[in-house]
Parts: sequence; C-alpha cells; structure tokens
Amino acid sequence: MNGGKLTVGGTAGLYIGAAVLRLALFTLFPGLPDLLTGRVEISTPVTSFKRLQEGLFLYNHNVSPYDGGVYHQSPLFLPLFSLLPSSLTLPIFTYLLYVGVDLLSAHALMQIADSGEAGSSALFKSPRREKRWSGLVVAAVYLFNPFTIATCIGRSTSVFTTCAILHAIAKAVSGAPFSSMVALSFAAYLSMYPLLLLPPLILLCYDRQLPGAAIKSAVQFAWKNVLVVTGVLFALFQMSYLVTGSWEFVPSTYGVQLTLSDLTPNVGLWWYFFIEMFDSFRSFFLAVFWLHLSSYVGGLCVRIRTQPLVVLTLLLGIFAIFKPYPSISDTSLFLALVPLYRHVFPLMRYTFVVAAVVIYATFLGPAFYYLWIYAGSGNANFFYAITLVWGLGQSLLVCDLTFAVLRDEWEVERPEMVGKDIRQI
Repeated sequence: MNGGKLTVGGTAGLYIGAAVLRLALFTLFPGLPDLLTGRVEISTPVTSFKRLQEGLFLYNHNVSPYDGGVYHQSPLFLPLFSLLPSSLTLPIFTYLLYVGVDLLSAHALMQIADSGEAGSSALFKSPRREKRWSGLVVAAVYLFNPFTIATCIGRSTSVFTTCAILHAIAKAVSGAPFSSMVALSFAAYLSMYPLLLLPPLILLCYDRQLPGAAIKSAVQFAWKNVLVVTGVLFALFQMSYLVTGSWEFVPSTYGVQLTLSDLTPNVGLWWYFFIEMFDSFRSFFLAVFWLHLSSYVGGLCVRIRTQPLVVLTLLLGIFAIFKPYPSISDTSLFLALVPLYRHVFPLMRYTFVVAAVVIYATFLGPAFYYLWIYAGSGNANFFYAITLVWGLGQSLLVCDLTFAVLRDEWEVERPEMVGKDIRQI
C-alpha cells in the first residue's frame, strides 16, 4: 500500500512540477512563446501556431482560412481554438491547453512503460527484461526533455499529434484495439504521416488482445481495424467539411505535404533539395522521397515481427529524419520511447557519439540560421549542413537501437554467443 501511495504521490508531483515549469516559462518570460513560435526548428508550415492564428482570424471573419495559402492545418483546430479567449488578451487558457496535452502524453507514455511490452512481448521475451525504468522515470524524461518543453512553449500543434500517437500505442498495449485505432485516426487526420504506423500498430493490437475477445484470424483482425480507421477518418472529414463548407482543406492540408509546395526551411532534408530541383524532375523525386519514407514499414514489420513496439519506435525515429516537415517535436517523441529499451542499452555502441552529435547540432543550428538570415554572412548551405548533421545524429541512434534489439534477439537464439564480439565479413 505504501508503494502504491508513493507511486501516486510521485506521479502527481511529476505532473505538478512539469506543469509549474511550463507555466513559469510562459508567464515569467512573456516574449519567449512568440520567439519560439517563429523558430524553424519548432514551427513548420503544417504545425505553426502563428499560421494557426492567421487561419483562425479568417475563420472568425467568415473567410475561408485556406484562401490565402498560409494555413495548412486541420480544420477542426479552428472551432477548438475559437472556443478559447484570444491568445493576445488572455493567453493563459491557450497555455493551459498545451500543458494539459503534454501531461496527457506523459500519462500515455507511463502506461506504455509500465506494461513491460518493450522487453516482454507476446512472441519474444528478452533475457534482460528485468532491467528497465519505471513509467514514472520514462514520463519524467519526456516531460523535462528540452525539446518537449520548447515545443510546448512554442505552441506547435504537433503536440496534439504526439498525444494521439502515444495514446494509440497505450491503448494497443492495454488490449483495446478499437480505442487504439480511433486515436491513430486522429493522429493521421492531424498530420497524415501517422497512417504509416497502422501495420505495426495492428500487429501490436493483435498480440495484446484480451483472452475473452481474441480474434484468431490475423487477416480478419487486420481488416476489422482498417475499417475502423477508415470509418473514423471519414467521419472526421465530414466534420471538417461542415466546418469549412468545402473540400478545399484537402489539398491545402494534405496536398502540401504530398507535393511540398511550401519550401519554408526546417530541420528536415527535403526543403533544400527541392529548392535546387529542376521542375521537370520534381514529380519523380517526390515519388522517390515518399517511397523511401514508406518502404521501411514493411521491412521492419517482417524482420522484427516479434516486437511490434520496437517497430513503432524505429519508425517514429525514421519519420523524425525523413518526413517532409519535421521538427524537434518529432525528435522528442522518438526520444520519449527510447528509454523503454533500458535493457538493451549495454548493447548499444555509439551512445556517446550520438549524444555529442545531437548536442552539437542543437547549439549550432540556431547559430547557422542566424548567420544565414540575419547576419547575412552565410547562405542556405550553412543551415542545411547543420540539418544534415542533425539527421546524422538521429540516424546513428536509430541504427544503434536496431542493432541492440537484433543482438538481444540473436543471443536468445544463440546462447553460446552471449558476451562475444561479432564482425560482419
């Protein structure tokens, strides 16, 4: 009983501490939210709070928010934020909304950690599974990650997508496939790319079915969940049509991600490449980039079928590198799931290099952007070069985590090789 009380007290203390820190940054530094909102590392054309405000102004004045070519976010954000007082006169309500969404994300992450799915899935049990952090520690790492805090203070709408993805995974590990599919549908509606998480999420739901409601046929189970996602997305699109009065939001919200029509700089790899691209080759390379992004889904689902949560984690890391409009919010989501694999940390080989590269890029990124945009002593190559380093650091972490998970799996199959070095010949 004391342990339970301690856990409840620790959880409440963690949430209160995280909320107080965020509210203190909001109120003590009133210029900080607007400063961070304008940072390309935090806000992208499809997640910017400043663009949301422009769309909201048009919406409240009975003008289509998609007419100006500035607003590229989901229509349902408009009635949600129109219910809140103006962020200029009474910003506290907007602040509370973002803080609450962060706490909901942490709660879902805590459920995922406490389920033990990372080290002990239905088809694989790691011999190191006892070595893991509690959900409280994992949630604390997420809530006090500087990337998470900066995203919250910058009021990027990506926090809603993060919350939906984490709840989809949390519901899956708790044996609630319907709720998981509904949460994933909301994430896909908000940002489109989470739809690629559907195959591994279905596998996770299938493995974690409750005994009384289990469906033995994997194909039947998959189709059932695909229909749920399709139905929820259809309902969300219909609601969006009622809000905007037209289907204009489809090309403005999802078409801009498919065609990369807005080439605002960000921490990703696409924008500079397509600035330099000849128009005659643009469609071909768009198809190549999207094919590259989606090609990881099938391979990982087949190779690491026994650990679908690992597949979801690795895919989120890959999306943080290769999606069209990434930000540090995507990196914070990936880094939130990495501590779940405490048991394979000893098998990772490049943790120091990864940490050094990520910190290096974190500090030099804003400096290079300043040299390019404000000082005029650099050019776009300065900033793009540091985004390549940023992508390299995340790629190393994804590869290193993949190696550690596969090595852990291999040692179960080959016990005589435990502790021995391996070399590829």
